[in-house]
Amino acid sequence: MIALAILFWVSAALIVYTHLGYPLVLRALVALRRRPTLRPGTWEEPPRVSLIIAAYDEEEVIAAKVANALALDYPRDRIEVVVASDGSGDATAERARAAGADLVLALPRGGKVAAQNAAAQRAGGEILAFSDANSVWAPDALRRLVEPFADPAVGYVCGQVRFLDSGGDNLEGAYWRYEMAVREMESALAGVTAGNGAIYAVRAGAYVALAPSGSHDLSFPFLLAKRGLRSLYAPWAGAEEKMVPSLEGEFARKRRMMVGLWDIVAGEGMLRPRGYPALYAFEIASHRLLRYLSPFLHLIALAANIALLGESWIYSATLAFQLAVIAAALLGRWLPLAPFRIARYYTMTTASILAGLWDRMRRGAPGTWEKAEGTR
Repeated sequence: MIALAILFWVSAALIVYTHLGYPLVLRALVALRRRPTLRPGTWEEPPRVSLIIAAYDEEEVIAAKVANALALDYPRDRIEVVVASDGSGDATAERARAAGADLVLALPRGGKVAAQNAAAQRAGGEILAFSDANSVWAPDALRRLVEPFADPAVGYVCGQVRFLDSGGDNLEGAYWRYEMAVREMESALAGVTAGNGAIYAVRAGAYVALAPSGSHDLSFPFLLAKRGLRSLYAPWAGAEEKMVPSLEGEFARKRRMMVGLWDIVAGEGMLRPRGYPALYAFEIASHRLLRYLSPFLHLIALAANIALLGESWIYSATLAFQLAVIAAALLGRWLPLAPFRIARYYTMTTASILAGLWDRMRRGAPGTWEKAEGTR
């Protein structure tokens, strides 16, 4: 029973730490370190930027996206707008050309990362910026996004995406605010551990051609850290994007994202600490690896808790708490009260990690991609 008790308390402590304790420790470390986020540096002239938009069947929004890119507050002769159409079966490529994109690639279907790899190979910019087809950038977003690259130690920068609430039951917007607060502290300490697909950029010379199952959001920050380059968060570089309206849609979106997660963690080397600066290794372990282990930790804690019933009253209380969270998650579908909605959101997003692993085991590594429902 001692071994079961240790298993239970360690699992429970790790769950609490990765979600609540880590941000507090991170905040303390940032306050203690008191180091500037960037070394001083300026561009003699704005760098040449290739803004790459990977698109699959985006005829509804691609013209507006190209127009948004061309209207950015950035010298027109220093920006190249590239649309990589990933085997689109509609008029995406034609509408992108008509809207004024500088380069439109009509590619065979290979997946988002394959399209981005092809576009990066053809792009001529010193900085490669990336955006989703349904993201709308603020006028100064590109200028603010490339500012940190004046520091030669910076290899990757992601901006801030604001999700527009569609009035559904998805709490991703609230979670995203928490995630952005953590990301800002990571940026100030050792570098971010993940980005977002709506607005980010990488040095052309540091670009890594990933496998189709890879993800720029998760892979670039840790791969570049192993090459001595920092990955930063620039909250002043803003974009907007529609949020998936329903929690079921959000679960499906995260489930698709999680299919390739295991290839990134094991295959691309996130799990291997060699090459990480010490503080960055701490961030990866606390924010990424423990977060991805959360569903397994929950299952271990639940099973150990059941086995420990009768040993002490405290195990009856902890089991009652776990069952109450599960019950609240189930009731959250019909009761729109905050505690029930939060429990449902947390349970479903945690379960999406397991669902993604199940899909990976059944179907193999992902390649192609689909648009999230309700985001166009």
